[in-house]
Amino acid sequence: MLAAPVLTAAAELVPAAEARAQTPSSDTPSPQIPSPEITELVDLNDVMTAAALPTSGLITVEVNLDGTVSFALPRAEVGQGITTSTAMLIAEELTVPLDRVRVTLADARPELLFNQLTGGSNTTFSTYTPIRVAAAVARGRLLRAAATAWGVDVTELVLKDGTVTGPGGRRVGIGALSEKAASVRTRQVSVDLKPRDEFTVIGTPHNRVDALAAVTGRKTFTMDLAVPDALPTMVCRPPTINGKVGSVSNAAEVRTMPGVTDVAVVSTGVAVRAATFGQCIDAVRALRVSWKPGSAEGKSDESVLRTLRAAELPLGPPPLTPSVEGTFTFHFRSNSALEPNCAIADVRPDRAEVWSCLKAPIVAKEAIAAKLGLPLGAVTVHVTEGGGSFGRRLFFDAALEAVEISRKIRKPVKLMWHRADDSRQGRTHPMATSRVRIAYLGDTVLSYRQRHTGVATDLSHGLGEIFTALAAKLPVGDIGFSETFFQLSQSMPYDFGVNSRLLSETDKSFNTGSMRNVYSPDVTCARELLVDRLAARMDKDPYRFRHDFLRDDRARAVLDKVAEAGRWGRTMPPGTAQGIAFHSEYHSVNAVLVEIDCRPETVDRPIRDGVGGPRVTKAVIAVDVGLAVNPRGLEAQMMGCLMDGIALTLTSSLHLRDGYFLEASWDNYFYTRQWNTPPELDIIVMPPTTGKPGGAGELGVAASMAAVACAYGRATGTMPTSFPINHGTLSFEPKPTVPPVPASPADGLDHVR
Repeated sequence: MLAAPVLTAAAELVPAAEARAQTPSSDTPSPQIPSPEITELVDLNDVMTAAALPTSGLITVEVNLDGTVSFALPRAEVGQGITTSTAMLIAEELTVPLDRVRVTLADARPELLFNQLTGGSNTTFSTYTPIRVAAAVARGRLLRAAATAWGVDVTELVLKDGTVTGPGGRRVGIGALSEKAASVRTRQVSVDLKPRDEFTVIGTPHNRVDALAAVTGRKTFTMDLAVPDALPTMVCRPPTINGKVGSVSNAAEVRTMPGVTDVAVVSTGVAVRAATFGQCIDAVRALRVSWKPGSAEGKSDESVLRTLRAAELPLGPPPLTPSVEGTFTFHFRSNSALEPNCAIADVRPDRAEVWSCLKAPIVAKEAIAAKLGLPLGAVTVHVTEGGGSFGRRLFFDAALEAVEISRKIRKPVKLMWHRADDSRQGRTHPMATSRVRIAYLGDTVLSYRQRHTGVATDLSHGLGEIFTALAAKLPVGDIGFSETFFQLSQSMPYDFGVNSRLLSETDKSFNTGSMRNVYSPDVTCARELLVDRLAARMDKDPYRFRHDFLRDDRARAVLDKVAEAGRWGRTMPPGTAQGIAFHSEYHSVNAVLVEIDCRPETVDRPIRDGVGGPRVTKAVIAVDVGLAVNPRGLEAQMMGCLMDGIALTLTSSLHLRDGYFLEASWDNYFYTRQWNTPPELDIIVMPPTTGKPGGAGELGVAASMAAVACAYGRATGTMPTSFPINHGTLSFEPKPTVPPVPASPADGLDHVR
């Protein structure tokens, strides 16, 4: 209970009994698993949850006088639906209608430490109990306030649908009780959480609370905000990655262009502020800039691949028994969200205010304060809703850039990156290789070794600080951020004897990010392809082989479910095939079955400025997250994961040439298009198994990518080893790098069909 004029309740700690239930024991290994995986003892989600727990008491549920309930969520809503699932937790425990719960996004609050970081599928996992406890505290206080007012025992009262009912038909809304239930001092109370068998909201499908606002255009994103005097601003960027301005020959001329108010050289290029974004684009295109070399000058796909191969860790001496082995290449992929990178900044001599979609707002606030030389308290950072992220919004480069421009020109700015900026200068999923060797003898798998090598993944957004803070308690030894992340997010779901996975990273000259699922899609895809090859070597069915070697019942259940629902093994025409794959992480499991059409008439169908390629014609996904707070939201997440997986296998990549990426917008970055999506899609949410939510936001990407790759290999008779499979075909004419912003298309009507 917190001192406040109306009822405000917080959760100090996870209840002791629940904490014991959540903490995996390392004293006694499971009798079925002689040597537990690291992730069975503690995984990335556990680490993030442990880091957030000490400040859980600083997030509060507030009951308002009008009977609504408010909660400022210290996470970023980027389309994944966490405002809906959070509202459901509060509605359940406080027994109020869902439409009376108002979930907003909290500004950057440094006192929350690691409790304001969105990533690793951790939001619902880590907030499930604290939010419920805070709501339960409020429920208890409301009932006691009514009992005191009516002079009855609290056991005679019922709180339902936001109304307390008592003896004699007395009724009072929670809004009318809010002031009476409030506390004049902060105090500690104990609560009983609602048992699962009484849930009426949690576990039932609900539409998103922001769905109507999203489809009617009323949802507010950064660029929708009307901050006084914040005019549109864009940056003329270098032709190569991270290049720098040498000189500008026509800045004065550009300042006289219609609408232009300012032109200024900044660390990332030349900033232009104007009355409209159209005028900004015209000014950017008109600038004549000489550029200094960038950090990836002269590099190409081929040169980076050579660097990666030189950095690969050895698999060890060849085994004395039979083995299967494969080497796989995964090209750069864009981490651009659907909403362009953007931020609003108003910097004054003694203070600064910033608005942006930020998944690590505390780190952003600290960096902004340091950049401006201001005390932390003089910087206000507002977290706005975002149009997509999946790792991109962990970085706050747009916010840093906006404050630099605003300080330089001494005016508020509304900065937006161009689509070409996102593709060429934004965050990318690192290019990587993965080598796998599986040794076996007869029907026994003896060992599994995987060596994953990638361009360095930038973890400077806040996760690294968590690892540092908890390093002494982690069972991974004294290793670096990336290796810690790797070991805590990767696991071996099969009983494959002695197994090891090691990460090697090199080349920090690229702007990389923790793209959705980070290492897992590439690592799992390589593993599952070798599992298919091993099954064939042992003359076993791929599904049965996986089933027999999986280590636990939940894993086998989802695999069995997709095999049954997808009619695994059915007869299919030549050039088509099924593929099946499994992935587990963050206390959740899922399996995916797909059918793919690789026949020439499908692969070679004409697509304007694109590659048609194979088509996934059917997909079945089974997912077990322990307890799905909102099954409908989970289905949507799995659908998005499938689209990511199809893209990673078949179509989406960035082509690196002479220090820059050729792609310059979504029209030539081939994320999954309608012509590659399955007409048949079945998503199966398994019944609750553990009683608590596991991680879900990233879960389905890895298995989806792997299932599509396995299906492609079976349909063509050749195991794919380079991804995406169409990377070698450049199906578009690259846009120029000078000027960096392409001309707006004017031929749309020419392509109407």
